[in-house]
Amino acid sequence: MSYLRKVTVFGSTGSIGQNTVNLLDSNKELFEVVGLTGGRNLTKLAEQARLLNPEIVATAFEDEYLRLKELLSDTNIRVVAGVQGLREVSDIPSDVFVSAIIGFEGLESSLRSLKHGGVLALSNKESLVAAGPLLMSQAKVFGSKIIPVDSEHSGIFQILEGKDVLNVEKIIITASGGPFRGWSYEDLRFVTPEQASKHPTWDMGLRISIDSASMFNKAMELIETKEYFNVSADKLEVLIHPESRIHSLVGFNDGSLIAHMSDNDMRHCIGFALAWPRHFLSPVNRIDLSEIGALNFEKVSGELSAALLIAREVMNYGGLMGAAFNASKEIALDRFISGEIGFLDMSSVVSGTLSALEGKGSVLKMEHVLENIIEVNRVSREIANNFVIKK
Repeated sequence: MSYLRKVTVFGSTGSIGQNTVNLLDSNKELFEVVGLTGGRNLTKLAEQARLLNPEIVATAFEDEYLRLKELLSDTNIRVVAGVQGLREVSDIPSDVFVSAIIGFEGLESSLRSLKHGGVLALSNKESLVAAGPLLMSQAKVFGSKIIPVDSEHSGIFQILEGKDVLNVEKIIITASGGPFRGWSYEDLRFVTPEQASKHPTWDMGLRISIDSASMFNKAMELIETKEYFNVSADKLEVLIHPESRIHSLVGFNDGSLIAHMSDNDMRHCIGFALAWPRHFLSPVNRIDLSEIGALNFEKVSGELSAALLIAREVMNYGGLMGAAFNASKEIALDRFISGEIGFLDMSSVVSGTLSALEGKGSVLKMEHVLENIIEVNRVSREIANNFVIKK
């Protein structure tokens, strides 16, 4: 391949970001890196900057500016910091913006990146959950293309590319079942953050690993699927698939079912988004079906289905409920990691917050614009932080 694309990576020091940097470094003849952003892991961020020599590098924290500046003092790389620094990075044109910031903080970068009319390689699932209609409409306004960087949604995208979504009968996204598959209610009550962070088939960061164990990650993915592919909630299904080789399946109205398979390596969907519509040579392992032997599927049941039930309520309600769901989920996760609440209490915090907001009447039915999304995010976090778990 002879093309050269300019790439900016938001959240380059996280799990997805580091995998992206790995691919960009291995394919310097295909990609020119314009910008990198990270958080407080400045050693890693500076190391990546030296490796890829971008035009600009930002830390999201203003108080880290001088330290990052010193780490890169012998280079010509421009260093910026804070919210304004992230905005400066997003204002520089690129062909591909990789949105890998974790959490609601990644929404503004996702939105600002769309104005350049290129590709937004979207890993920040909060952007679609909290502001799906706004994000998708902005992409149309600027002629940008959003390519999902998530094994499930990348698979659905690849299956549906060139097909009419009106012919879709159902979409199935798979879940490994996490480390607690088959555990009883009593066992789950006493799960620790350390136990919840040990994913059986994927190598991921702390927060997403715990979200996966609680099925809140899969709940987010249900909402993402509805928003991105514009399908009704009743066409969406989640199945446990312990081998984690089939990431998603699409059923059509002629009775056919098409599955997407790849190894458990996020570089597959990252690479697809970077090179779309091409498929470039990827370093991921190739699947040997004879070694796998069998592929198993089962329905989600028990306590781990609570998050999925909440997600269906969110999708059916519409409005700004997605923003409230995302905010309360993030706070519930914070409270679990800090030891303030138990593993099963996270779903209580989320459902309790959503119920409280429904009682406020029109707040969740406000217009889907950024200012209202930010306000619902703020109010939801406040309620979730103060929600009392009944013993």
